[in-house]
Amino acid sequence: MNLSSPSFDTIVVGSGHNGLVTACYLAKAGYKVLVTEKNDTIGGAVRTETMFESAENPHGFRMDVGSSVHIMIHQTGIIEELELEKYGLEYIDMDPIMSYPVPTAKGVIHFWKDLERTLESIASVAPKDVKNYKDFIEFWAKINKGVLASFMTPPKGGKIVSEIVKAQIRDGSMFNKGEHMNGLQRILSSYGKVVDDAFESPYLKAALVWFAAQSGPLPDQSATGDFVGWQSMLHESGAKHPKGGSGMLTQAMKNLIQAHGGTILTNTPVEKILVRSGRAIGVQTEEGQEFLAPIVVSNAHVQTTMLKMVGPDHLASSMVKKVENINVGNGFGMVIRCAVEELPVYTAAPEDPFIHNGIQLLAPSVQYMNEAIGDYMQSKPPRKPAALAMTFSKIDPEVAKDGKHTMFVWAQWHPYNLANGEKWDDIREREAQKIYDVVVDYAPNMKDKLIDWYIQSPLDIERKHGLLKGNVMHVEMSFDQMFMFRPIPEMSAYETPIEHLYLSSASCHPGGGVFGAAGYNAAQVILKKYKKRSWLQST
Repeated sequence: MNLSSPSFDTIVVGSGHNGLVTACYLAKAGYKVLVTEKNDTIGGAVRTETMFESAENPHGFRMDVGSSVHIMIHQTGIIEELELEKYGLEYIDMDPIMSYPVPTAKGVIHFWKDLERTLESIASVAPKDVKNYKDFIEFWAKINKGVLASFMTPPKGGKIVSEIVKAQIRDGSMFNKGEHMNGLQRILSSYGKVVDDAFESPYLKAALVWFAAQSGPLPDQSATGDFVGWQSMLHESGAKHPKGGSGMLTQAMKNLIQAHGGTILTNTPVEKILVRSGRAIGVQTEEGQEFLAPIVVSNAHVQTTMLKMVGPDHLASSMVKKVENINVGNGFGMVIRCAVEELPVYTAAPEDPFIHNGIQLLAPSVQYMNEAIGDYMQSKPPRKPAALAMTFSKIDPEVAKDGKHTMFVWAQWHPYNLANGEKWDDIREREAQKIYDVVVDYAPNMKDKLIDWYIQSPLDIERKHGLLKGNVMHVEMSFDQMFMFRPIPEMSAYETPIEHLYLSSASCHPGGGVFGAAGYNAAQVILKKYKKRSWLQST
């Protein structure tokens, strides 16, 4: 191997949004950054592609092929610190953030950023739960100020607890007097039980359980209470959609990196991370080209990074076993990206002017979801999937310029490994139709309104994004794989057993979603460790 002087200070493998966040902070700090991407478009699972051009629709449709709704990143300050609006990013508020059309009667619950407006909407469907919801948000808001602080720092030992405690000292007691044991029990409980204990209306219960389920763990899993408690943060940050599609976030990051002298190479799949004497020194592409740098950051899945790009030969056998044992789960869900003639007209709210401003929660009851989970546990696709519809063309005409509309419908729970010898390539259209039919059940006008669709089964998601077994969170978000346990304790601080090799992806604390926290934290670790760039030049 010819080890010439490094051409770059840092190489980031993969251009998912966490990797780009890391690259942005390093580039702004003066590091010469290279980002390599295996696909022809950057962005990983925060990417938008134009599809379905035709004579009738010459502009086609702007289709997000991964995450669409941006919530968590607006609680981090990343967008503002990087000043991404200067690089082409423009956000559109989604308000209400989400809506729950009542499945059996007229009525809809809107969840607005404004709490009082949300309470008014709840009163129209579930008046007995107005005070319950207000108390619920107040309880979890205090807790989540500390939790958010812990998300924005590497999870070393007791630092998580200390961040939460500091937030309580600064902002007031976590619990009211005499409620400490009850409060702690709620935190350690499952989100399904937390909801069931807190509310009376079956419709409000279904809405909150279904939204909490987007994080991954099943509703009965212990220590997941805050997955629904995070509802309090929606009333702080709201939710937003980038004008032109979800991928405009990563395109803005690309523009920033290039403006600061960084290099981004697409169609450049990395085959291996080059390791010499236990230290990462660069990468080698599938075509055999080498790029050298004293720091390498992997934005890829932790198992792909350590078991394939690094390889077992550079790891202790005990470490190989630990990485192999990380729980990736058995799939998560699937999604259909539809170009449609018109927007759904929901029977529950046929003239509601707000329902398409945000996401629409289509899960008739908690029992309905439990039946879908029961199918999943038997490694079968749900007979009746729970669905979440997104109709961004209502608030963003840029994604459908020819008078038609986009409709993305995410559904759970869909196992990656199927029972009875079924294969996803054989059943993907059958399962996609089930999802579309859920929308038709709620909005009969959508029957036969499909122009075309892009289907992403769990297998398709794995192929498209390198998300193993189709898990959009990389690895399961269960408590034993969160905080200092994510992805394993030895790599929870974004460092790896390979010196100068760092992780920056949803495999790391604090997990998945359009968050950016893992990328931010990885950048801060690197910047703190290598304060003087002169070190890079002498390495």
